[in-house]
Amino acid sequence: MKKGIFENKSESQAREEILELVREYCRTYHGGQQDGSGRKEYIPGDRISYAGRVYDETEMVNLADSALEFWLTAGRYTTRFEKEFAEWLGVRYCSVVNSGSSANLLAFMALTSPLLEERRILPGDEVITVAAGFPTTVAPVIQYGAVPVFVDVTIPQYNMDVSRLEEAFSEKTRAVMLAHTLGNPFDLQAVKSFCDRHGLWLVEDNCDALGSRYCLDGEWRYTGTVGHIGTSSFYPPHHMTMGEGGAVYTDDPLLNRIIRSMRDWGRDCVCASGQDNLCGHRFDRQYGELPVGYDHKYVYSHFGYNLKATDMQAAIGCGQLEKLSGFTQARQKNHAYLSRRLEKAADRLILPKPCPNSEPSWFGYLITCGEGVSKNRIVTHLEECGIQTRMLFAGNLLRQPCFDEMRKTGKGYRVAGELRETDRIMRDTFWVGVYPGMTEEMLDYMADKILEALES
Repeated sequence: MKKGIFENKSESQAREEILELVREYCRTYHGGQQDGSGRKEYIPGDRISYAGRVYDETEMVNLADSALEFWLTAGRYTTRFEKEFAEWLGVRYCSVVNSGSSANLLAFMALTSPLLEERRILPGDEVITVAAGFPTTVAPVIQYGAVPVFVDVTIPQYNMDVSRLEEAFSEKTRAVMLAHTLGNPFDLQAVKSFCDRHGLWLVEDNCDALGSRYCLDGEWRYTGTVGHIGTSSFYPPHHMTMGEGGAVYTDDPLLNRIIRSMRDWGRDCVCASGQDNLCGHRFDRQYGELPVGYDHKYVYSHFGYNLKATDMQAAIGCGQLEKLSGFTQARQKNHAYLSRRLEKAADRLILPKPCPNSEPSWFGYLITCGEGVSKNRIVTHLEECGIQTRMLFAGNLLRQPCFDEMRKTGKGYRVAGELRETDRIMRDTFWVGVYPGMTEEMLDYMADKILEALES
């Protein structure tokens, strides 16, 4: 019989041998992730993506370690990530989910729970938001039957015009749900004061702004931690990645209980996967109209989902979290470099500005074309030169096909005032990347091609 390569070795010894080989494999074949594609150096003319994965052997070894364990669903890496990510943000509770969109779904649905009693959001209640953003900030509101109230934004900060908040308010308003646009915090001081004054929920969609900070009442806070609930996305282009994945976080123990329940099928039980009878009362209580002693693991206090991530995703996240502060610094440096390079075109291009009292962790570099400058001409030129561009997501969400039926009836949403700047963003705004894998040479190439397009 042929001898196995692990004969006479313990499982821990065999695992360490495998992980050392994975470590060496990553260094050899995945080293130098400057452009996010695996190439070890940038060659002029190579395509420049708007975002990319930046990683090393830490993430790959964690991934292999989790795979060898073959637990697959949420496990020890998930528990570790939730604890370490909450500590990094400075919040009490964190729940890992399978995407940023699921994080937004959970954040909003938590506010509809009967456990919140008179503060719960009901169908027909209103939620103030913006149309210049990503659809999944708004989708949960519409799908539940609540009414989004759209407010215009400002340029060049691309966040809600807070002077319109009172105009948007009505007796039906129950919450404000907003994203920090491409890393630039919205005016948290004004929005939080408005919510506090009217007793409203505040949900921060932090999917594009992880690592951004805002000075609130003299204290620097990470975005996502000021409102009642914050959300993050770990899709590959974002500030850190799990491949797919997201998180919901809060300081409120009741909201955390609701979020965990809705994430885990809506169940009332808080036992982790593979755990039984943590409360010690699995078979001796009554819930609803169920028989006394009905198994608590199959008692459902909410209509929920299975939105958990896998432990392999969380293992990658643990490695990425170690790099997150460095990623933030790189994004800020790259953004500042592009601003210096493009300053000479400030009479023809509107360059982005941070919200006062903030330190953005920029997701991208937003540019709005000035009078007489064609966005389509610039974007076409950049794409032809191998530079990937992006719109500010939906532009004006109300003009998207998904709103066709609602526009025809005029029901299901409300607009406070006009969306003039939102429409301008739809027509005249685009962005390019500033992710940590970019080199100065790549940034120079992008700036040169933008300036070149203006002269063509």
